[in-house]
Amino acid sequence: MKIQAIAAVAAMGAALSGCATIVDGSSQSMSVSTTPVQGAACTLTNSEGTWYVTSPGSTQVHKTKNDLTVTCTKDGYQPGSQVAVSKFGGATFGNIVAGGGIGALVDAASGANYYYDSPLIVPLGEAKTASAAPPPK
Repeated sequence: MKIQAIAAVAAMGAALSGCATIVDGSSQSMSVSTTPVQGAACTLTNSEGTWYVTSPGSTQVHKTKNDLTVTCTKDGYQPGSQVAVSKFGGATFGNIVAGGGIGALVDAASGANYYYDSPLIVPLGEAKTASAAPPPK
């Protein structure tokens, strides 16, 4: 009887250890920088929310199967934007092998089985030039 209990506890531990929700969590830190200058106000948006950061900087975002759009603005430059593509993480595979489909469903619902590449570099548009007023008639 003790051997069965120990085996059950070991199996449960193995099933949970592959769970991306526990291992990776449902949020991640995103680092953003801009070129050719820093100090831009950046907005990060996906289906789970909106976050703000000044470049260079980092913020915690909620992971999801949807891409993360990053838009940055700085006085004197055209706005720039970049898309961080949502990618499927490998921790879920261990969950499917060890624990079956239930853990994979939990990971999908929490966003834990996805990630974004970080750091993200957002190129700002060309510098704005002051235009001269047309001469009076």
